[in-house]
Amino acid sequence: MAEKNAPALDDPAPRNRRLLPRSPFSGDTFGRMAETFARAMGTPAFLVGMTVICAVWLTWNSVMPESAQFDPRAMNFTLLTLILSLQASYAAPLLLLAQNRQDDRDRVQAEQDRQSNERNHATTDFITREIAGLRLALNDVATRDFVRGELRDLLEELEEDSREDELERMRGIVREEIAAALGTTDGPGTGRGAGEPATEEEQR
Repeated sequence: MAEKNAPALDDPAPRNRRLLPRSPFSGDTFGRMAETFARAMGTPAFLVGMTVICAVWLTWNSVMPESAQFDPRAMNFTLLTLILSLQASYAAPLLLLAQNRQDDRDRVQAEQDRQSNERNHATTDFITREIAGLRLALNDVATRDFVRGELRDLLEELEEDSREDELERMRGIVREEIAAALGTTDGPGTGRGAGEPATEEEQR
């Protein structure tokens, strides 16, 4: 029977009941209220209002007849002292709560600033490396002056080669003219070049 009444393993576990009822004010809501109260206490209007209230309170309970006094002077303004004590006792924790929330926000903001600074630092390093790489690449690229110098040297070499070809051609023409001139001095129809010995028939 105990095994039959035991819950199955695939069933979700029952939630534990809270001993105290859940507060209608969440932590964030109460924190915002505390910050609002702390901001109100830190304003000049709050100080002026407290001063006016205390002055009217003391004046009324000091000047008016005893029948009209609600906090008589003879009792050392007990009610006013109690109210100010309660205000101070509640104001201190509320101010601490507001300060803690502000510290949490400052911590989150500082963490975000740190992450942003790290990203900016990484981006700056990347850009610096890219600029250095571009400078190195530009040093390897031929500049305009270098290209002009190379073209000038190539043009000079071509001019020298063309002059040598022209000189060689002129030499060939001169050789041909010399050979033609030597051929005409031997006489027409001989068919013998200059300097060749005469045959036996010519000697007879």
